[in-house]
Amino acid sequence: MKFDFKIGEMYSRKEVKKLIGHPEPDLIGGIWGTGYTSFENCYFIFANVGAAGRTGHDYPNLLAYNSLYWYSKGTESLHTKTITNMMSGNYDIYIFTREDSKDVQFVFRGLGYVKDFEDNKPVHIVWGFHNSKETIVPKGFQINQRKLFLEGAKKDSLATRYERNPGARNACLAYYGYNCVCCNFNFENKYGEVGKEFIHVHHEIEISTIGEEYQIDPIMDLKPVCPNCHAMIHKRKPAYSIYEIKKFLEKV
Repeated sequence: MKFDFKIGEMYSRKEVKKLIGHPEPDLIGGIWGTGYTSFENCYFIFANVGAAGRTGHDYPNLLAYNSLYWYSKGTESLHTKTITNMMSGNYDIYIFTREDSKDVQFVFRGLGYVKDFEDNKPVHIVWGFHNSKETIVPKGFQINQRKLFLEGAKKDSLATRYERNPGARNACLAYYGYNCVCCNFNFENKYGEVGKEFIHVHHEIEISTIGEEYQIDPIMDLKPVCPNCHAMIHKRKPAYSIYEIKKFLEKV
């Protein structure tokens, strides 16, 4: 770690600039007023967690499982030089977070390394944190691990509702395709173009019963099912398993 920040301690942007020897530490504006910037071949992320930033961008950054589920600026992709540099492992990434966008203080979480990512606009990166001053990047996260998506993000409203991650759905369908795993029905085969890529995705863990965020394996935890089979699965509480529905179909 090039700069001596203390993990878990609070820093304002001005304090960060002073500690890294920036020539204009008291000037907070421009790129230093946004979500991330660079100085002396290091990158600094200032992430709002569950709060809109100064520019009004309200990407759903989440802090969970000692990881930051983070979104880039909306116009950037994996091919943007800044994002490419940040993900390369060749630069120190200093990560600071806050929950209140009006608070000037951020918590220093540690040096970041890429655990996973999605190539969208904005780019979605899962950052892990080094818990020491040693810059040792764990190997193989992007290649060898299946994507784990954060599911069940509970939000307060007049009635509690649960957010379902579209990335997890897409990963499930990329693996299984669009045939119902219970009855093998395919909408495109039956209805033609209008039925192309139409299918429900069933969560084998009922996220409304969990009441917290959790990491979901889109291959193990999600399955494509047609609306009829999906309705039958949920005809009982707790829901029938896919195995049970298949057994019902074998009897008719």
